[in-house]
This record gives sequence, structure tokens and C-alpha cells, in this order.
Amino acid sequence: MAKDLFHNEVRIALEKDGWQITHDPYRLRYGVADIYIDLAAEEAIAAEKQGRKIAVEIKSFFGGSAISQFHTALGQFLNYQIILESEDRDRILYLAVPFETYEAFFRFEPVKTAIARFQVKLLVYNIEKEEIEQWID
Repeated sequence: MAKDLFHNEVRIALEKDGWQITHDPYRLRYGVADIYIDLAAEEAIAAEKQGRKIAVEIKSFFGGSAISQFHTALGQFLNYQIILESEDRDRILYLAVPFETYEAFFRFEPVKTAIARFQVKLLVYNIEKEEIEQWID
């Protein structure tokens, strides 16, 4: 299974943000198929509280058509969301996108409309700093 171009940068960014990576990749069985979400993580937890659990699908949007890559990413996100609702209901799914792509592409109305309609949660990451710029719920 091939990792996304910026897989390691996103992993480091999550760890810097206080997340413990629990799966790399996160394998789920759905019917007869195995699916692999890039990362799964848990928030560092206090003794009295349950930590949040997330799954992160990483996309670089590097090279090629941004709209074509968005269609693929959105389709994957929606499929993974359905599987998580069945197999790991407590885990929140995020689509990780580079800051530059978010600024240049994700602000166009058709993309914003799709993100809102399908309730896509975004993790915007900085490639060079290996940091999370923004969580968008």
C-alpha cells in the first residue's frame, strides 16, 4: 500500500499536536474488503476523561488536476465515513490537506458547498513546519 507524499509530515504534525498514533495505516474489514485509512490516533487523555479518537485520510493534491483529486478524496472520505459508522462509531474522520491547497482551492464555492453538504472535517497541515495549521469541523 503506497503512502501519500506527505504522510510522514502529517504524522509528525499530529504527534506535535499531542496525538498518539495508534495505527499506521488503520485497517478495517468491511464485508469482504479491507480498507486502509492512512492514520488513526488518540488524544492524550487525563485519567478522568476519555480521549478523542480520530482517523485521518491524507491527501497531497500534488500534480495533476485539483478537481479530479478532490473528487477522488471526497469519494474515499464518504466511503470511509460509512465504514467507520459501522465498525468504529467513536472515531472521527478527517481529510488532511496541505495549507497551500486549502488556501488556493478549498475556498472556491463548489468545493466549499461539497465540504459543507457532506460534513467533511478538514485537518489543514503545513508541509514545511510539519504542523497542523487548522482543524475545521
